[in-house]
Amino acid sequence: MRNLLRYRRRTILTTLLISIGVVAVLLFLAVSGSFKGMMIGQITDSMLGHLQIHKKGYVSSIDNLPLHLNMPPKMMNKVKDTLTDLDDVEIWSPRVKLGAMLSNFTETTNIRLNGVNPVRESQVSPDLIKRVIEGDTETLVEKGKLLVPELIARGMKIKVGDPVVLVANNKDGSVNGMNFVVQAILEGISGPGGRDGYIHVEDARALLRMDNNEVSEIALRLKDFDSLDRVYQQLQASLGSLKNEKGKPAFEIHKWEKLSPFFNIAKMIDLLTLFIKIMLVSIVLISVMNVMIMAVYERIREIGTIAAMGTPPGRIRSLFITEGFLLGLLGAIIGSVLSIAVVTALKYAEITFSFGRQKDLLLQPEIVIGDVVTASLMVILVAVLASLQPAWKASRMDPITALRHV
Repeated sequence: MRNLLRYRRRTILTTLLISIGVVAVLLFLAVSGSFKGMMIGQITDSMLGHLQIHKKGYVSSIDNLPLHLNMPPKMMNKVKDTLTDLDDVEIWSPRVKLGAMLSNFTETTNIRLNGVNPVRESQVSPDLIKRVIEGDTETLVEKGKLLVPELIARGMKIKVGDPVVLVANNKDGSVNGMNFVVQAILEGISGPGGRDGYIHVEDARALLRMDNNEVSEIALRLKDFDSLDRVYQQLQASLGSLKNEKGKPAFEIHKWEKLSPFFNIAKMIDLLTLFIKIMLVSIVLISVMNVMIMAVYERIREIGTIAAMGTPPGRIRSLFITEGFLLGLLGAIIGSVLSIAVVTALKYAEITFSFGRQKDLLLQPEIVIGDVVTASLMVILVAVLASLQPAWKASRMDPITALRHV
């Protein structure tokens, strides 16, 4: 400690360099974590859910919305019994997905439709109702009514209350049409779900002339998002192991990340985080090693003196290692305090950004204690490691040669 105070300018500059590295890492983790969490929330809470269960082979053909791969009531009941035994599952919602032609009597276009139970779907996708920009939001979707995505509504000049016709083919190939009224218009969302409309699940079955209560998928919402991997493994063990009459897997279970292309963005954020941490390690390693090497060369006569007085090599090594440890500790403390201050300032600044078609999303960076502890321990550990070589060099000096050094 006395040696650090002896060379105050060098100590201050090294500590500031380490602190800047810590601030850069923690600030990036706070901001990127906020963006990543918001992105995942937008996708899972307004469209996908946390997990989805399908009949085997459905997801690989999902672009065609295959009706012949819907789950019949027998499979549906098996899923229901399994989910009842899982305490981590908050709610599940059955969906019937189909492709149809939408007509406002002057123009016609194709539309992807989700037949949903409004009560259950509102719980599995709580932010779906928030995407309504025009129309009734008291009930997610009523019988005989339709939620139209903004892109289609604007293109066809469809307004709330307008009558429309939906025409769809059932799995036997026959065509059926039904009249609907536009209940609301949904704000667009980036990704494949941006053109999806919603109708009541009973209307979907009537439109497809289904004789039984089959479903295309079952979406799950968990009580705690952190239990995602555990629940996935439990479902794989219970449902994923079941075989159909041909001896092949009957079900497939997918996390949200396997169903959304935006998972690649999340992985990119994690990769950038790794690079930032590597930069921090490099900064600390180079700066501390440089300082410690200089300390050894500047104190050769001092090292020779204490060695001649009988100070063992291990004691000399510990002096330099402790000095590196104190540099890392001081830099970690200052960097952590500065990071908390900067993140707090960013929260009060209420910075907004855009994500796809969604505007004015509020950035809410959070400093996680675990990240602070990890960054601090990493800095201290690297500082100690950087001190090992100079400390070893100092402890192996010959006292006579060191005392002769000018």
